[in-house]
Amino acid sequence: MPDLTILYEDAHLVVAVKPVGVLSEDSEKGASMPALLRQHYRDAGQNDYIATVHRLDKIVGGAMVFSRRREVTGKLTAAMQEHRFTKEYLAVLRGHPERPSDTLTDLLFRDAAHNKSYVVQRMRKGVREASLDYRELGRTEDLSLVRVRLHTGRTHQIRVQFASRHLPLLGDIRYGSKDPRCTAALWSCHLAFDHPVTHRPVDVFCPPPDAYPWNLFGEAAL
Repeated sequence: MPDLTILYEDAHLVVAVKPVGVLSEDSEKGASMPALLRQHYRDAGQNDYIATVHRLDKIVGGAMVFSRRREVTGKLTAAMQEHRFTKEYLAVLRGHPERPSDTLTDLLFRDAAHNKSYVVQRMRKGVREASLDYRELGRTEDLSLVRVRLHTGRTHQIRVQFASRHLPLLGDIRYGSKDPRCTAALWSCHLAFDHPVTHRPVDVFCPPPDAYPWNLFGEAAL
């Protein structure tokens, strides 16, 4: 079983690190974060209710929020849908962006049958606007490390918005960048939100693992 790292917890919610390869939601297809957390709290003799309120792709790791109370689940889900969460990611791009920082806004169409999203030029059924900010933190000869703040939460948003600009995430086979040493180089590093019960700020930072490709950029990734 993967190791479980908890960044914040109380009786209402928990913020934990999802390892790469672990599923965000309950599934019979492999290890999932809800199952890991339920077992953790069961072993501690505590309430083991866990609900997923947002997702990370299986190939992506980092900080995630989970509800520990049924009455809190709807509040967290609503806050996510209303973009009252700050969500930031680190990403390694194959190539270098033209600008050191920028806002990217696109129309995305999701092909659910093939689990892939595309940038399109006009609004139609199934198309939604996607927006993010990025800032470059470091680079090598071929790669760039960027910090991304999401304004919307569309499926594969970061992956497809950069890939459409010929800057695919390193290791992201689905969007054009194969690397045998890693999956898509994307890490959920920062979550901030107002607690749905206490209304106090919750703010957590989770650095990526000290491993390829993050360790190519030294302290810039921390």
